[in-house]
Amino acid sequence: MFYLDRRDAGRRLAARLAHLKGTEVVVLGLPRGGVPVAAEVAGALGAPLDVCLVRKLGVPFQPELGMGAIGEGGVRVINDDVVRMGRVTAEDLARVEAREREVLQSRARHYRGGRESADLRGRTVVVVDDGVATGSTARAACRIARARGAARIVLAVPVAPHDWTARLGGDADELVCPYTPRSFFAIGEFYADFSQTDDDEVVACLEEAVDHPVSTRRTEPHHALPEDREADVQAGGAVLRGQLTVPDGASGVVLFAHGSGSSRHSPRNRFVAAGLNRAGLGTLLFDLLTEQEEINRANVFDTGLLAQRLADATGWLRGQPECEGLAIGYFGASTGAAAALWAAGQPGARVAAVVSRGGRPDLAGPRLPAVTAPTLLIVGGHDELVLDLNRDAQSRLHCENRLAVVPGATHLFEEPGALEKVTELARDWFADHMVPVTHAATRS
Repeated sequence: MFYLDRRDAGRRLAARLAHLKGTEVVVLGLPRGGVPVAAEVAGALGAPLDVCLVRKLGVPFQPELGMGAIGEGGVRVINDDVVRMGRVTAEDLARVEAREREVLQSRARHYRGGRESADLRGRTVVVVDDGVATGSTARAACRIARARGAARIVLAVPVAPHDWTARLGGDADELVCPYTPRSFFAIGEFYADFSQTDDDEVVACLEEAVDHPVSTRRTEPHHALPEDREADVQAGGAVLRGQLTVPDGASGVVLFAHGSGSSRHSPRNRFVAAGLNRAGLGTLLFDLLTEQEEINRANVFDTGLLAQRLADATGWLRGQPECEGLAIGYFGASTGAAAALWAAGQPGARVAAVVSRGGRPDLAGPRLPAVTAPTLLIVGGHDELVLDLNRDAQSRLHCENRLAVVPGATHLFEEPGALEKVTELARDWFADHMVPVTHAATRS
């Protein structure tokens, strides 16, 4: 699972908190990144939104080591063991606390504009952040909410390590997280857009909640996003790690073939996949090679091997209950596009459509004329070398095809709006060409 941005994460997280709707709930977001997530949760629950301001108390001369934390209302949580081991005197502690208290109060004034903080006494408090890594900030926030009189605390985050419940201990009464992967390096890897949240956005979220009180606040409708599941994809003799997402009523499933140096965690492919899911299409993002195979760099550029893996994965996918009778499409990026076209050109492939993003279709070589699936080639206007290669490859395709150039985009489509355009193009191409296999067989 991954998220387009913090708002998307908040909407998905809110679905896991629906049991709290209608109760006496206050939602607290941890500035800065947790506030946009919390704003979506508060809107869905019809609950007031506030910030949970936490300041770590760092040991003098080693400020990265926390000896405690402070919150509003004079709340302080001290780790006596760290204080003792760090030989921190009462004067040292008071000096650090005074400095951090001043920062905390300044931010409170800025964020709330003079409004009072939410009254937590006797309430269920949902503490929200954009993810948990070490858990230290989340633990401090829960303890501070408890000290401010919260009767029950729910800690809710979109993503956390698989062992996060053990890390958090008993600081919260309920822990909610839609995605707890075993492979976890940083929170940002699970977001397509993890750009920094600034103070102005925090203020805007809080002001929106004030301007539209709980009783009258309206939220925009959103289509429910399907749950995805981690899958062991059988491809020949290999077992490949993947993530399968199939919305209810899906007309087809798109397999993603990533480029060299990338994986199923590619933020760009995951961004596109989420857009396809919203349009009612299933997706399978998976690693074309095992970790052991990736050590040999020659495998990464072996188009024939990668194409066979894609074909094997297609056979596995067709055997999954939720994919029975669904059309199959391929989305290939960079060198993965060559594997997608190679696999689509194999006899009996039965692929409904292919989309290439910044692809290298030239690497599919003599297989191009054998492709019968409608093929869309998407290239950035400033990706001149790849654009020339795609033009040449297009001339060798005998199937329905189109070359779409995204103006101003470079190879990775990092420019504002570029990846959104890719998603739109891919969505429309697959929607136009993918119908359930049972119906496709009757078409003339």
